[in-house]
Amino acid sequence: MKRKIFDDGLIICHSPKSLFFTCILFSSIFVFIFLHSPSKNIDFFTTRKTNNKAKQTFDIDRATLLLSTQDKVDNDLVVESEVEETNDPLVPPEHVSRQERIAWFRRKIPELHILNSNSLSKQFHRRVLEFLSGGCSVQFYMVWLSPAKSFGKTNLLSVESLFKAHRQGCLIILSNSLDSNRGYRILKPLLDRGFRILTVSPDLPFLVNNTPAEAWLKELKSGTKDPGAIPLSQNLSNLIRLTILYKYGGIYIDSDIIVLRDFSKLRNVVGAQSIDAVSKQWTILNNAVMVFDIYHPLLLDFLEEFALTFDGNKWGFNGPYLLSRVVSRIIRSKSNGYRDFNFTIFPPEAFYPVHWHRIERVLKKPKNKMELRWAEQMVSQLNGSDTYALHLWNKRSRDCKIEEESVLARLILDHCLICNNL
Repeated sequence: MKRKIFDDGLIICHSPKSLFFTCILFSSIFVFIFLHSPSKNIDFFTTRKTNNKAKQTFDIDRATLLLSTQDKVDNDLVVESEVEETNDPLVPPEHVSRQERIAWFRRKIPELHILNSNSLSKQFHRRVLEFLSGGCSVQFYMVWLSPAKSFGKTNLLSVESLFKAHRQGCLIILSNSLDSNRGYRILKPLLDRGFRILTVSPDLPFLVNNTPAEAWLKELKSGTKDPGAIPLSQNLSNLIRLTILYKYGGIYIDSDIIVLRDFSKLRNVVGAQSIDAVSKQWTILNNAVMVFDIYHPLLLDFLEEFALTFDGNKWGFNGPYLLSRVVSRIIRSKSNGYRDFNFTIFPPEAFYPVHWHRIERVLKKPKNKMELRWAEQMVSQLNGSDTYALHLWNKRSRDCKIEEESVLARLILDHCLICNNL
């Protein structure tokens, strides 16, 4: 005799024959639903409990999941699953010929979402304007094209130091990976303290529109241009920082910059990375810190140089050396030098007070009295009136630990907010 138990609408049969046919029935239904599902990779969110019933779960659109940080807070979403971060598709294969690399890139283009507009990135301009309309004493920008999980302690210290010097400032981080639930969690300690940070997916076609780089992007997307052996993300970062300054104005800094002083009085400034020991003239400019008014003509020259001379095989060619080439030409062609373009070149001590091949020393603990005295003098010098920031040269310092009592550890204690990242 069969006995049926009804529990929340589910029927459980306890005879062997019934159990067999029931299993077959449920299996068939499950296969039918799975095969006819519009997507096999569905994200879910869970609504708050309003009574003792089980939670209701709904499908949500990807664009809804990737709301801005402010929207996430307002809607109080609890995300059940998150897209796993995969290997960077912008890193080219090694030891291949130019033609092989172009063929590889052509196959990869459908995966390179950053090159195209989508439903989320099309909101870029609106989100930026809404964010800036809230009022900022000064507006900063960073670009982060790596996975969110790579945004580490040094990068958070950079953000902390920025807000330590600019309490009423705003920071916009152009990043697909940080414009996410994981990105929100990373920056939550600062957001909870009221600091104004917007992580936003960049709309590259919009940013290059009506600039010399528009044709460059079109050619790149055609699959006929060599992206180079250097990861394309580095050169896209070089491009994006120029376009964001051109279209909105403000201050761009790399995410490995420790801010030491107020930037708010700076106008149209770039910094020299090095100078000639004899002539005392700059030899290389750097693009890790740039301050420009909106639509500044020098930025347009930088964008034109990027489009016309792009070379993805030479480190720094489309970044620091690009700035150096353009400014050198301007100085040669103008009788009064670069002042005709209304901008200033700061000496290395302003933004790059420690050369890249010496950066590891400021992370090390002093071993004796002589080194301790040097560390104390260095901290005093860096906190002086001539230095605005310290570039940590991430490529050289990222694998180094910030040791106790080191120059950097002492600086961080002076310029951090939360101070949990040592």
